Amino acid sequence: MKHYLFLAALLGLFVACEKTTDPFLITTNSIGLLNDSTMIKELKTIFKNDSLSKFIGGDEFTGSTNTISVYEKESGALLLELEPNSALDSLSTIRTVRIMDPRYKNQDGINSLSTFGELNSNYKISSIQNTLRSLIISVNDINAYFTLSKKELPEEMRYNMNSKIEAISIPESAKIKDFYLQWY
Repeated sequence: MKHYLFLAALLGLFVACEKTTDPFLITTNSIGLLNDSTMIKELKTIFKNDSLSKFIGGDEFTGSTNTISVYEKESGALLLELEPNSALDSLSTIRTVRIMDPRYKNQDGINSLSTFGELNSNYKISSIQNTLRSLIISVNDINAYFTLSKKELPEEMRYNMNSKIEAISIPESAKIKDFYLQWY
């Protein structure tokens, strides 16, 4: 009888120590249960309570990959957009994750609703690329990049794609437009 009590106590200890993964936590190489070594064929298991949608369109001619969208089943909200390393390959891993739902955030609270000020105060900005309608802000420390609409910039900085834009020139209140993780 004592052995059974000991085994029950030991089993209870193992169950109590079981580590659960936050399904909305972003780290350098993971988002919830999805990580940089997850293969496309594993997505149905990882997102078993959500809906997956694959866009397949002419990639064999253009060389582009296919976006896989993850929707929350209950609300229909778009959670993530995944881009595999190779098109039409179930053994391929994920190259880029576009974070659509603000519940996904990292340990510093950075999510798709954050501002440039929050980003700049928590991380070293690796580079800023000036494009026609957006700025692309790279943060190598967390394998992420963010886009900001040029509408968030002062008027005199919006229209010249050749001007070099420094972090100090971007208003702290500028809202993040897109949040991406990139795994190589």
